[in-house]
Amino acid sequence: MGTETVRTEALDEAAALRREQRGWYVYDWACSVYSTSVLTVFLGPYLTSVADHAADADGYVHPLGVPVRAGSFFAYSVSLSVVLAVVLMPLVAGAADRTGRKKRLLGAAAYTGAAATTGMFFLDGDRYLLGGLLLVVANAAQSVALMLYNSYLPGIAAPEERDTVSSRGWAFGYASGSLVLVADLVLYSAHGSFGLSQTEAVRICLAAAGLWWGAFALVPLRRLRDRGGRGDRTAGAAAPGLRQLSATVRDMRRHPLTLSFLLAYLVYNDGIQTVISQASVYGSEELGLGQSTLIGAVLMVQVLAVAGALGMGRLARVHGAKRTILGSLVAWTVTLAAGYFLPAGAPVWFFVLAGGIGLVLGGSQALSRSLFSHLVPPGKEAEYFAAYEMSDRGMSWLGPLLFGITYQLSGSYRSAIISLVAFFVIGFALLARVPVRRAIDEAGNPVPQKV
Repeated sequence: MGTETVRTEALDEAAALRREQRGWYVYDWACSVYSTSVLTVFLGPYLTSVADHAADADGYVHPLGVPVRAGSFFAYSVSLSVVLAVVLMPLVAGAADRTGRKKRLLGAAAYTGAAATTGMFFLDGDRYLLGGLLLVVANAAQSVALMLYNSYLPGIAAPEERDTVSSRGWAFGYASGSLVLVADLVLYSAHGSFGLSQTEAVRICLAAAGLWWGAFALVPLRRLRDRGGRGDRTAGAAAPGLRQLSATVRDMRRHPLTLSFLLAYLVYNDGIQTVISQASVYGSEELGLGQSTLIGAVLMVQVLAVAGALGMGRLARVHGAKRTILGSLVAWTVTLAAGYFLPAGAPVWFFVLAGGIGLVLGGSQALSRSLFSHLVPPGKEAEYFAAYEMSDRGMSWLGPLLFGITYQLSGSYRSAIISLVAFFVIGFALLARVPVRRAIDEAGNPVPQKV
């Protein structure tokens, strides 16, 4: 084979990878609208109102005969979706790695979630059970799809460019969430001008997120390529999810440095997820801010997270992903400390706090994903990213528990928010101790120049 032929094939392969990367970015563009518009803004309050409408005189609904406070129904549905995802993710991951049919499984999960989200248009009256079912299905499907999506990263990006590729994916997601949230807020705020009731406007926003997810998911499903499975039958084609997870954890014990990074990520990410979920409670209950201010702050976080993800991706190219993540954890700590001193009734300072969160949010998550991709043994990407995704979604309960206990003991949301500093300090200490170069080498992967 001539030199020119080899060069041509290399150029063709490089072009194919670039095409895959662009398709990969678009999946984040497709599914992030669900997280922003559905979970963060609209579904919680709306499903709670539907459950309230169906409640008895004591404020209880009775799914499957079990008495549940209407105000708790949304939270319980989210928890149930996490349990379902924890069972499904390792099972689907094992099948993806064994068979190599990752794209088909990604498509099935994505369109299950998109269909369930679109079906939320029919959530009205007292149909709280329908809403709970659709939420459980959509949330679990999104977790499974994101796990498969993340596991493509080692195959579509060389070690030296993973930080950049991962950061661009997060940036696409935040940009999409911002764009659709602006459209949602216009429709919601001016629903009367469109001849709609407030309820109809919310239902349209929910369904539109599902249609957006399904429409743009076509792009990655056309561009991403399957790369052949390892053909390993040891786990069994129909191994239960928890047994598959146990097998993955046992395999991780042979890579203790990978496990050490995952532990550090579990701790500091728990802090990140708790700040995201509790910031609005802090703003409304402690600072006395209105709903419009809180929604505006969410939008601001989305917009600034685009710049933050791209900016931290550039920093990682110079200083390495580990150092950049450690720097972001210092920034999180400083931001929370500043949040403790925010004056009540001062939305300007709350927006400053939201700006600080937005600038470090996307980069922290993007670089953590790319760094973990270096620590995954070849051929086990989906299984290891299942454990990573469960750290991201299924294990983030300690932070809310600490927040709640601190508030219960102190009666102060300021004390509760400052208590979360512990997650960033401990996460920093754990991550600083991980020798990532040796971890990458022991996982059997090439060590990039900057990491």
